Amino acid sequence: MNADQRIVVGVDGSDFSTTALRLAGRLARSLDAPLAVVTCLGSSDHFLASHLPEESSPTTTELEETAKRLVDESLDRAFGGDMPQGLTRTVKFGPPAKVLVEESRDAQLLVVGRRGRGGFLAQIMGSVSGACAAHAHCPVLVVGEDTGKTRPGG
Repeated sequence: MNADQRIVVGVDGSDFSTTALRLAGRLARSLDAPLAVVTCLGSSDHFLASHLPEESSPTTTELEETAKRLVDESLDRAFGGDMPQGLTRTVKFGPPAKVLVEESRDAQLLVVGRRGRGGFLAQIMGSVSGACAAHAHCPVLVVGEDTGKTRPGG
């Protein structure tokens, strides 16, 4: 496994990020590359806070634990019990686009979903995936929604 040629995938628990994770896993296997799953906690991560009890004011530890749980759920949806070899999981603090662009410095590929949990549904591409496509230090694969349909040859 070529450790310096990792594939980085941004995961936020959304359907788009699960689809990106699934595709990144297939690419990592094909290229014999380690897969780095990165989840980002921004300073005002309302989505994660919405998964905590209403009466609580989330601490950094609670937000991190919730992020880890959402990543584990995404990993289960994407791979079931067949996790790619060399998979790592990291929760980083900071704006997701900035963190993922920084993570792209030592990656051969950055994989992100076309949209995440936030933003406006009418947008073709979310702000994080757009920023990654514009500023990453490696090629970026922006993955659309998984329609669940079988495609010829795929």
